[in-house]
Amino acid sequence: MKGSSGKSRPGAVRKKGKGKQVGTGGHSRKALEGKGPTPKAEDRPYHQAYKKKAAAERAAARSGGRTSQRPGAPRGASGAAKRAKSGDESEILSGRNSVVEALRTRIPATTLYVAARIEMDDRVKESLKIATSRGIPVLEVMRPELDRLAGEGAVHQGVAIKVPPYDYAHPVDLLDEIVDAGDTPLLVALDGVTDPRNLGAIIRSTAAFGGQGVIVPQRRSVGVTAAAWKTSAGAAARIPVAMASNLTQTLKVLKERGVFVLGLDGDGDVSLPGLDFADRPVVIVVGSEGKGLSRLVTETCDAVVSIPISSATESLNAGIAASVTLYEIARLRAAAE
Repeated sequence: MKGSSGKSRPGAVRKKGKGKQVGTGGHSRKALEGKGPTPKAEDRPYHQAYKKKAAAERAAARSGGRTSQRPGAPRGASGAAKRAKSGDESEILSGRNSVVEALRTRIPATTLYVAARIEMDDRVKESLKIATSRGIPVLEVMRPELDRLAGEGAVHQGVAIKVPPYDYAHPVDLLDEIVDAGDTPLLVALDGVTDPRNLGAIIRSTAAFGGQGVIVPQRRSVGVTAAAWKTSAGAAARIPVAMASNLTQTLKVLKERGVFVLGLDGDGDVSLPGLDFADRPVVIVVGSEGKGLSRLVTETCDAVVSIPISSATESLNAGIAASVTLYEIARLRAAAE
C-alpha cells in the first residue's frame, strides 16, 4: 500500500515468494529428525564444565596430583615410593634402580614415566624394553612434571612408574580355594608388621616353602606396597594376599574351619623343631618387629612357638622368623610323606 507521497511505507512491502521447490522437504532427513537431546555441560567442548572435566582427567593420568610418602615405604638415594592423595591409592615408584628392579619382578605397573631428553643408560633402556614388551604405556614428561609426580625430595633420575592399589583376597575365600584344590593349608598371618620389606620377604618365603597365602590386617599393618612387591622378587604375583578387617576374629573363623593357629614368640612354650602338628592345616602368626604378638591374638593361638637361637641377646625379625618356621613345617611334611 502507498501513501500520499507515492513512496512505500516502511515494512508494508510484501516480498513475493519464489514459488514451490520440488523435493525441499527431503533435502535433509536428519534435519527432520532433530538433533536429539541437549548434551550435558561436561560433554560440550566449549563449556567450562567440559574444560574442568578434561583437566581432572589429565590430573588423574598424572597420578592424582602431588604425592606423599606411603607410611613404611623406604626412601633412598636411588628412588622412592610415593602414594597419591585425593583418594587415589596408586603409588609412584621412582629412581632408575628402583624402577628397573620393580619391572624385572613383574610389579603390576600401569604407566612408565620418562623425562624428556633423558640421558639413556642400560637401566633406562631395559625399563623401556620391559614396559614395551608388557604393553605398559610409556609417557614422556617434562622434568618439572616428573618432579611433581615423584614428590618433594625424591631423586627420580628421570624415570618413574605408577603402581595401582593391590587387589586383596578375602581370608575365607582364600582358605576355600586351597581346600577345593586338595591342598593342606599353610598360611602366614601378620600381626602389626609395618615394614614392607618384611612383608615382601614373607611372601617370598611362603612361595618357596609351599605356602598358599598371606593374611594382613586392615589396620596397624603394612599392605602390599611397591616396596613389598620388590622385596618379594616376583612372588607377590603368585602368592595371594588376603586382608582381614579384624585379625583376631579372622583367626577364630579359621580355627572353626579346622586350621591350627600357631603364634611365633621368643617366650613361646613350644619349641619349633619337631612340631607334632605340622601335617595339619596351619596358619603361622608373626608379630610386629618391636612388640611381637598382641594380647588378643596370643590368646587366640592354639600354640605359641619359640625358635631356639644360640644367644639370648639376639632376636629374629619377622621375615626371618616366618622363613625358619615355614622351612621347618615344609621339612616335617616332606618327611611324613
